[in-house]
Amino acid sequence: MTRRKVLITGGQGFVGRALVDRFADLGHEVVCADINDRPFRDDVRFIRLDIRDADAVLAACASVDSIVHNASLVHTKHNRVEDVWAVNLNGTEHLLAACKKHKIPRFTYISSASAVYEGRDIENGDETLPYSSISQAPYADSKIAAEKKALAFNGAGVTRCCAIRPHVVFGHGDNRLVPSIVDKAKQGKMTRAIGNRDKLSDFTYISNLVDAVVAAEDRLLPGSPVCGQAYFITNGEPMAFFDFIEKLIVEIGYPPIKGKVPYWLAYSVAAVMEAIDTLRGGTLNAEGGLSRFSVRYMVTHHYFNIAKARRDLQWQPKVSIAEGIRLTVEALRRNDPTLLGAKP
Repeated sequence: MTRRKVLITGGQGFVGRALVDRFADLGHEVVCADINDRPFRDDVRFIRLDIRDADAVLAACASVDSIVHNASLVHTKHNRVEDVWAVNLNGTEHLLAACKKHKIPRFTYISSASAVYEGRDIENGDETLPYSSISQAPYADSKIAAEKKALAFNGAGVTRCCAIRPHVVFGHGDNRLVPSIVDKAKQGKMTRAIGNRDKLSDFTYISNLVDAVVAAEDRLLPGSPVCGQAYFITNGEPMAFFDFIEKLIVEIGYPPIKGKVPYWLAYSVAAVMEAIDTLRGGTLNAEGGLSRFSVRYMVTHHYFNIAKARRDLQWQPKVSIAEGIRLTVEALRRNDPTLLGAKP
């Protein structure tokens, strides 16, 4: 693998930090770009970057060989729309403009499997699925627009682009899904599932995602089949959403989920909460797993075929969901002493 100068956006978050660590461990010269610049290792350059600032992006990308664009605003409520689009689409446009200006050869976009989700079942869906034609949430809509821009940019000048579409990423360092589940379990609120637990979802352990991103970025070469392509990345082990949650909380030591809440009730509660939140101006990153978008996700099939990624990237998920849950809980126990007495 040729040593490159790789700029990783959103490098202070869950996925971003894992990417920074892996690319640095592989010997690349890594620039971690985020809205905060707290260093977490000595062999990486940390810069403060707001990707909404076109001039700042242009300056940050000078002399870079590759961009892994991971930064995004994950917000599935129907408010703060302008903020979501400014980060997710305009930020991507600024990075692509920098690629054009500086003739950066590689651009890997971290997209989302929600790009093809229309609120209906997806069973073993592959990359031939069209983009969603129905607005689901500002997050999904803006990620679709940004992925389209990135893939269309492939071959414009010297830049070769691809998109990675993970689904429900979990693991050590997660600052969204797993903490929300654990907090609810601690409060005794993780006792009921939404719906009948008969719809299957995909999940992705963090190191499996990082493996795929590294493989894709490394293959952005002239004539490579990866160029201009999107790839679903998951563990390939679909299960009911609340089965996954139950496995996690039982591993920690909390009791299994016994009851259920009807979909219509959960969806109605989410709608009311969104409406109240909107009236208050909208809060970012504070959904607690309960928005209309997320509730609908929990009660539909959405699992994907990863054969294209296996073929083109020579990649396969190495860590199973069971092992991923075990590793995640081990890390939780190391970092949260209050969990030590939870398991009988």
